[in-house]
Amino acid sequence: MKFVKKHWSNILFFTILVLLIIPQTRIPIQVFVQRLIAFSPSETDETKRETLNNYNWNLQQLGAGEVNFSKSEGKVTIVNFWATWCPPCVAEMPSFQKLYDVYGDNVDFYFVTSENPEKIVNFIAKNGYSLPFFVQRYEAPKQLESLVLPSTYLISKKGQIIIAEEGAANWNSKKMRTLLDQLLIK
Repeated sequence: MKFVKKHWSNILFFTILVLLIIPQTRIPIQVFVQRLIAFSPSETDETKRETLNNYNWNLQQLGAGEVNFSKSEGKVTIVNFWATWCPPCVAEMPSFQKLYDVYGDNVDFYFVTSENPEKIVNFIAKNGYSLPFFVQRYEAPKQLESLVLPSTYLISKKGQIIIAEEGAANWNSKKMRTLLDQLLIK
């Protein structure tokens, strides 16, 4: 008992280290930590915003067939690039689901991955998501290309990229909802 009292911090440290090495426990721990540190996404400064010029991008919607991104031209749109194996991607999905539940009828959402559709279906079933998931078969428009997962873009009705966020964020924040409300009335 004396040993445990004297070395409790070392025991705790090594326990956490072991849990981070084991794949079955590593991802849930990483997701938990990502959720703790996720903040509301930041708007791109108006002078640095790019405008999306090319909306011609074919995507395969899970369970619905091929869709061309051009159907979202002139609409407020959120595009998220993600993967099931990416802890920050998984961490931000619940906030996206809450945002989608409120804004899904007024904002076009695209959750884009290059993964096997069967893996995506299993992920959706396990987590109970109703988000619109898409499989990328062709390259995204130049302004939406990123090598980082997750990467998320908020696009205005005029095609301006208002937010270009890399990494996990809290998408269901009051700040984000206020911004979406403003973009929807413009």
